[in-house]
Amino acid sequence: MADTTKRERFTKVASTRVSKILNYLTLLQNCSNRNNYEYDADDVEQMFSEITKALKDTRNVYMNELSKQNNKGGFKFNK
Repeated sequence: MADTTKRERFTKVASTRVSKILNYLTLLQNCSNRNNYEYDADDVEQMFSEITKALKDTRNVYMNELSKQNNKGGFKFNK
């Protein structure tokens, strides 16, 4: 499979998934309406702590994959 095909697939799939995540975050914002929902600062902290952890984990997966690609040259001594 050609790299451009992989790139096209990535941009199509990733764009769709990022859009869905952003849409769900907008839906989550709707839950902030205190006329309809009851929550406290601890609830908010728990939600955003989990979201932040998931974002960090996801970013680390991408960065690890990029690191693997950069380290394919094998062992090299530092001069």
